[in-house]
Amino acid sequence: MSANDLNSNLNSNLNSNLQAASMLRAEEILAALDGDQREVALATSGPVCVIAGAGTGKTRAITHRIAYACAIGVMNPQKVLALTFTSRAAGEMRTRLRGLGVPNVSARTFHSAALRQLIYFWPTVFGGRVPNLLTTKSRFITEAVSRSGLGDSLPISSREFLREISSKIEWAKVSMISPEDYVTETKGRAERTRITAGQVAQVYSAYQSLMRQEHAIDFEDVLLLTTAMVEQDRDVRERVHDQYRFFTIDEYQDISPLQQRLINAWLGNRKEICVVGDPAQTIYSFAGATPLFLTGFARRFPDAQVIRLTTGYRSTPEIIFTANSILRVGEMGQETVALNEHGLMPDLFPYTDEASEIQGVAAKIENLISEGVAPHDIAVLARTNAQLTSLARGCESLGLPYQVRDNERFFERSDIRDFLKLVRQASVIPAQGVTWLQELETIAAPYITSATNDGISALVHLAREFDADTSFSPKTLRSYLREVEDRVEQNNPPVMPVVTLSTLHAAKGLEWDFVFLIGVSEGLFPSDENSIDEERRLFYVGVTRAKRHVSLSYRQKPSPFLAEAGIL
Repeated sequence: MSANDLNSNLNSNLNSNLQAASMLRAEEILAALDGDQREVALATSGPVCVIAGAGTGKTRAITHRIAYACAIGVMNPQKVLALTFTSRAAGEMRTRLRGLGVPNVSARTFHSAALRQLIYFWPTVFGGRVPNLLTTKSRFITEAVSRSGLGDSLPISSREFLREISSKIEWAKVSMISPEDYVTETKGRAERTRITAGQVAQVYSAYQSLMRQEHAIDFEDVLLLTTAMVEQDRDVRERVHDQYRFFTIDEYQDISPLQQRLINAWLGNRKEICVVGDPAQTIYSFAGATPLFLTGFARRFPDAQVIRLTTGYRSTPEIIFTANSILRVGEMGQETVALNEHGLMPDLFPYTDEASEIQGVAAKIENLISEGVAPHDIAVLARTNAQLTSLARGCESLGLPYQVRDNERFFERSDIRDFLKLVRQASVIPAQGVTWLQELETIAAPYITSATNDGISALVHLAREFDADTSFSPKTLRSYLREVEDRVEQNNPPVMPVVTLSTLHAAKGLEWDFVFLIGVSEGLFPSDENSIDEERRLFYVGVTRAKRHVSLSYRQKPSPFLAEAGIL
């Protein structure tokens, strides 16, 4: 046999072995799915639309779809862009995809993906220095109010008021409405507000002028500029189209008109797109989100495969029955079928006022913890931020460990930065005779206290989870740092060993064993009669955060939602 024949045979055998290994891995990926999820994974070519009820395993389905398509050679993982709305969700997708053997997939938030492109192409497309990115609008909004001449008539010292103006400007920008058109475009828009449309337009105009003066952009500008860049610059468009050929979009019911326009620019005339969402979880209409792109997907792509996930894995049948009752009232989305073992029906507790409600809920949490329930498995959800302040005081009075879920960047805390700096130093010269986890615990020991909000404990707990995970390899401090630094980039902090206090909006996408939903009272929930359907969807989201049990409470008069859902 000649050398060429020998090489040919070796290459043929190698290719056969590689193909066999890929097919084996592909079958293993499919084996972890139920029938509906498997249908999603097998739909390897777009367009694909997945309607997924709460707790039905949508993230599992779409990540396994990507992994399966890569395993059988339909997708190049380096050409895939998976998009979602929060850093935590993007980090979760990256972790799952890495565990499925496809670490090279880009899983990012819309803003992160757009910002990377904008910074990369800025010198050649726009020229000059990249503008400063505003991470918060409050200072610019305050100055814009003053410049607009409305400083004496508007309560600019109120953080809530500044947040309201900021929200209106964000809505306008993602809806692609200019300051000049704001009054006309908002006529007939039903909302409770403390500022007129004309006043918003004045502040909006001053804000835009100030941004130009300060050479700054906000996150909405990132989307606007990236969209314009891809649409108008042929070289940029061709390079972006070559980089990303397969798109997966999570939480598609929350897409704004501007985000959809950016998706269109990225996609071009191709059809390799998979979207997943739940119309019943559309709770960000005030920020420009609309489910119309999800519900109208099949009209835009008549050849689309539409797949529904209906098996509920998160919650007990009792919780799912309550959630389905909410849906039937509003006829809003996908009902789910319970798979888990039965539990208790949702509890309902009446109180005379806010103080007695907070006291009662805090006492129930104290009882759960005394019975052995981990604090991080408990959450208290409220309709407004103001309620969280009272909740925090109630927890403090009983010494309950808690954290208010807000926009604080976990990895920017000084104690977290100092701790990770020591871990980086230790990873350069590994200690002899101890495991990497023991070394990490030794570094952490001086930081760990009895404080109620201990981030170092959360990082150590994360390390223990990694150590027990067979896919975490090699088991070293350096590998741990890579995982943590990925979370830093995605702003995806570890779970804190405390009770979570959160607004309903901030709780979306999360889950706990025990959920207390407070303030389900007439006049408070729904808080806006002009947006009754959205408020009902918010109620649905709150109930479906619970895995084992949900407890509801109200003050004086119950919310009409309770009777609608058959709870009262």
